[in-house]
Amino acid sequence: MKKFIYILIVLFTVIACSTASKNNAVAENSSKPNSGVNDTVRIANDSLEYEVIIIDNGFSTWLASVAQPRFYYSLPYLENKNFLYITEWNNRVRQPQLYNPNLYEMLIDYRPEIHYGYEVNYLIYNYMIYFQNTYKQKLWGYVPSR
Repeated sequence: MKKFIYILIVLFTVIACSTASKNNAVAENSSKPNSGVNDTVRIANDSLEYEVIIIDNGFSTWLASVAQPRFYYSLPYLENKNFLYITEWNNRVRQPQLYNPNLYEMLIDYRPEIHYGYEVNYLIYNYMIYFQNTYKQKLWGYVPSR
């Protein structure tokens, strides 16, 4: 279980680092100030001994301003969507010749038989939506454009 969390931490850190360099290049060529800050979202569940840390420029702002509020979606809906998104994510990690290896760097060990709880599923789901809209990717099905 802890391995899953560490993989997510590394994954989101790598994505954050790659976006930080892209955002710096854009900010230098643009008169509009960079509104994204390097922010961190932390989720912990001591009883299951896991922690998820999402580090990505602008995700906290997007989560607070654009994402649907907590409990808008049911837990089964979030678990189903996360399973589908992460399955496609992992397929893309395994095919670096077809998909940008800078976006899809690591496998995510998400197991549907483990009940991560609402908060973890909510944040993973919203990160997947944020990722798809920010990087113009489509992992599976309809992606809300919020």
